[in-house]
Amino acid sequence: MGGMRVLAAISGGVDSAVAAARLVRDGADVVGVHLRTGVEQEGEAAGGARSCCGADDARDARAVAARLGIPFYVVDVQEAFAGVIDEFISEYAAGRTPIPCVRCNTDVKFGRLREVAAGFGAAAVATGHYARTEQGADGRWRLLRSADERKDQTYMLFQLDQGQLEAARFPLGDSVKGEVREEARALGFAVADKPDSQELCFVSAQGHRAFLAERAAGEVVPGAFVDAEGNEVGKHEGALGFTRGQRKGLPAVGEPRYVSSVEPAAGRVTIAPRSALLQTEVSAAAVNWIDCDAPAAGARFDVLVRHRHAAPPRPAVLEVLARGSVHVRYADPVFALTPGQALVAYRGTHVLCGGTIERVGPRGPSPEAEETAVDKAPGAGLEEPLRGKPGSPENGGPR
Repeated sequence: MGGMRVLAAISGGVDSAVAAARLVRDGADVVGVHLRTGVEQEGEAAGGARSCCGADDARDARAVAARLGIPFYVVDVQEAFAGVIDEFISEYAAGRTPIPCVRCNTDVKFGRLREVAAGFGAAAVATGHYARTEQGADGRWRLLRSADERKDQTYMLFQLDQGQLEAARFPLGDSVKGEVREEARALGFAVADKPDSQELCFVSAQGHRAFLAERAAGEVVPGAFVDAEGNEVGKHEGALGFTRGQRKGLPAVGEPRYVSSVEPAAGRVTIAPRSALLQTEVSAAAVNWIDCDAPAAGARFDVLVRHRHAAPPRPAVLEVLARGSVHVRYADPVFALTPGQALVAYRGTHVLCGGTIERVGPRGPSPEAEETAVDKAPGAGLEEPLRGKPGSPENGGPR
């Protein structure tokens, strides 16, 4: 990497600091940047090192750049980041559970920053994500799980396209977290022992439901908790922000209950025993293929599938459907598969593809039957667009 100009996103956390330091060590011409998202004051007002966008984080990022002796700039990404927040709100309003970090990685860190990098004459953008990339003999760029399986962040990066993967640099991909902290201490970084971010950078300490109640007040409809038979078992102040599989904040009705479905517009939250949320089948839409070009409908793969950032990959069979969708059948039941969350499939250490969970349970008619139904339906050809991109209250972003 010697001599190559690289734009290094420095968040103010330990991971991005060490990533930038490794680039400098390897001889890259490094330009450090910190993202101004427009939520800095909110993060500061919330108090504590809980995000990557607070005022303290900006100061920490500048101190890292100064210690490394590299130029440092603050980049305004407010417009791109506003889209992340808007989608977060609209997805919850539709009863799904988004993962804004995925959208941020795609549109901001490897979207807007790639444009900024071009302005600096930089060929690559580096972050502190725990992931790896490699280029195959066929010229295609692949995304691989990191050496530290516990910290692996490929789940949050599955939407990156070939151009973004080519430009991406992940200097921490072959390391484990403990090594990174030790390296930060040896380099004299003040952020060496700074806690990892665990929350969304734009949400205050009051939590995402309070944020939604403030920013989408018109969508908040007080209503009832109901059981699977539709019997009312409690009241709530608004369904917005509840997520499938949630147990906290529910009425006590004997054995533990979990959210099984959310209808924000009707103010209805259905709760059920844990056994009701165990499923073996799920379908995902808006699938991005990384390890290969999109296969024809009917193709099948034996894969490992991750349905949440912190969940271990589970064995499954993935079948390609029509219109950019896939259907997954797990070998064993999985708890709380959730519309709006990401579904990422792996072949070994490689990311095969990823998409957004659209339907939980057995898939509908075959692609051929769907095509026939569309042909015969009134207004044929005016199909409803696939909904949603991922997001979640889990923050898999780098520190």
